Amino acid sequence: MSLLVRRTAALAVTVIAALVVLSARADADPPSTQLNVADLTLLNGVRQAGLWEIPAGQMAAQKGSTPRVRQVGQMIADQHVQLDQLTVDAANQLGATLPATPTAQQQGFLTQLQAAKGIQFDQMFVTFLRGTHGFIFPVISAVRAATHNEIVRKLAAQASIFVMHHMQMLESTGLVQYAKLPPAAMSAEQDLYANGTAQAGVGAGPPISPTLVWLLAGGAAGIIGIAAVRVLWRGRAAPDPRAGAVQG
Repeated sequence: MSLLVRRTAALAVTVIAALVVLSARADADPPSTQLNVADLTLLNGVRQAGLWEIPAGQMAAQKGSTPRVRQVGQMIADQHVQLDQLTVDAANQLGATLPATPTAQQQGFLTQLQAAKGIQFDQMFVTFLRGTHGFIFPVISAVRAATHNEIVRKLAAQASIFVMHHMQMLESTGLVQYAKLPPAAMSAEQDLYANGTAQAGVGAGPPISPTLVWLLAGGAAGIIGIAAVRVLWRGRAAPDPRAGAVQG
């Protein structure tokens, strides 16, 4: 391959690569640093969950009447320590202030657990925690799906793994009363697909003109074509060195 063709091909590759980069930049939605109500609800909710579920799990590890309840209590307490640290780290990055105490309802749960014993404690522990985990789980999923903030999105993804694992552990005790669980907090009239379609283009950057893309691509192809024709023309015009040779 001639030097001209190699240089032209390299130029074409560079142009095409530039088109790809420009298209990606135009399509990318720059990350938002602002927090909305849902983002703050997630931060506060996960933080307050840890403020009462850590001591609740520690109580279960000590007061549980079965080995499985004690084991589940300890694991939930330990994992909420990890999740709480992730939440604090995220809040520090975002400059958000987190609550320092459980809600009144959560404090009431702890008061009842402190007074309960034996199988009553086991049932109360599983019922309280499975109910609250089931409540926060769809909130986490909704924020994970819709937030514009990368830090909140990451925390929501991490929290969803913890919460799902905790629900599974609580269910493994055999004490979850599924018939008494509240219904999912989702309106039957909510059209998720329509909402998703309507919001799909919000916040997108200005797209690159398709005409510009085709002009650049066509220009690169034209350069390659011209170079190829020149090489062929030169090959045909060049004299054959064997033409004047004496045949033996």
